[in-house]
Amino acid sequence: MEINRQACLDRLTEGKAAYAKGDPSDACPYDRYGDVEQQFGYRYWSRGWVTARSEAESRPSQAATAGQ
Repeated sequence: MEINRQACLDRLTEGKAAYAKGDPSDACPYDRYGDVEQQFGYRYWSRGWVTARSEAESRPSQAATAGQ
């Protein structure tokens, strides 16, 4: 794997898709303590997962605020 912007976006998308499927955050297919590529994958997969969770958690509060 080449570490570049596209790879970063791919890992972010994988993490978001995993959250959408209901996978837990510890289901990351990359090794946090592995080689550079594994650490890169872990970092951006996890970031995508957390971003998706944050977006999902913020939606209900926005809908409740808009209805008032």
